[in-house]
Amino acid sequence: MANSGSVERTDGQTPSRARIARMRRILQIASRTKHDDRGDVPGWVLITLMTAGLVILIWALAGPALQGVFQQAIDRVTGF
Repeated sequence: MANSGSVERTDGQTPSRARIARMRRILQIASRTKHDDRGDVPGWVLITLMTAGLVILIWALAGPALQGVFQQAIDRVTGF
């Protein structure tokens, strides 16, 4: 079935050297990408904590004003 080191496909054609080289390059890039993502976890944790901090800060500063706006809207709706 297999000739000395050549790759045979099910349709009987053998892939060219350029095609094999492209496939190897794609596999190298894919395997490198999987490995590089592991180091990004601390960055996502930092982004999540910073976002939570900003939400808390904005809520603390704008909370009373938003509560007043909400109360005015409820008073207008229930005043009819």
